[in-house]
Amino acid sequence: MTTGQTATPEHFAASASGLQKTFGEGPAAVQALRGVDIDFRAGEFTAIMGPSGSGKSTLMHCLAGLDKPSAGKVFIDGIDLTSLKDKALTELRRDNVGFVFQAFNLLPSMSAEDNIMLPLSIAGRKPEDAWFDRVIDTIGLRDRLSHRPSELSGGQQQRVAAARALMSRPAIVFADEPTGNLDSNSSTEVLGFLKASVKDMGQTIVMVTHDPKAASYADRVVFLADGHIVDQMEAPTPDGILERMKHLEV
Repeated sequence: MTTGQTATPEHFAASASGLQKTFGEGPAAVQALRGVDIDFRAGEFTAIMGPSGSGKSTLMHCLAGLDKPSAGKVFIDGIDLTSLKDKALTELRRDNVGFVFQAFNLLPSMSAEDNIMLPLSIAGRKPEDAWFDRVIDTIGLRDRLSHRPSELSGGQQQRVAAARALMSRPAIVFADEPTGNLDSNSSTEVLGFLKASVKDMGQTIVMVTHDPKAASYADRVVFLADGHIVDQMEAPTPDGILERMKHLEV
């Protein structure tokens, strides 16, 4: 934790209090988030779901420090993001947050290993050898580290992107529709890796998804509707999630 920053009363990997986000002004204003309170326990895999326009992507962007809330507070690893200047916020995202997006965002001219190491290289840091080996063995691509992205399948590319997010040992990883561009087999590969990173490596993951099957890999599913958290589910199943989603969409 950065010296001088205020910690949450109980230390979570991430949390939000009274979170609001409004886009636009006057009659055209849209309230995407309407006072969200939520905590994410360390070592937990949480999926965020909701109908289109429910505010799930906005919530993730505010939690990750990619967007500034209109009101409320956001904490990452006990640090109040809303109190940080731009430089400090950039450094916090670099050191404490990992990102996995629907697009793999790999550099085509670099090997898988170089892509994985890129954020640390930019920061002038190196991972511990034991941690590097643990991440690489978990993604199961040690024999493909010298390959460029064009030589890897979609599932393999996304696992490389996930390994890149984990290599800096962030407090939390945010995944935005990480299986959105993948077929079912590749999706299973990536989701299995994300779950293993939580179970075996103690990582904390928050994933936005529209897919009940993908969300069923999580320990907990949080449901949003109209900018509010309206429901939660522990130990989710695809059928249980689908049933809850039907009620939300009605």
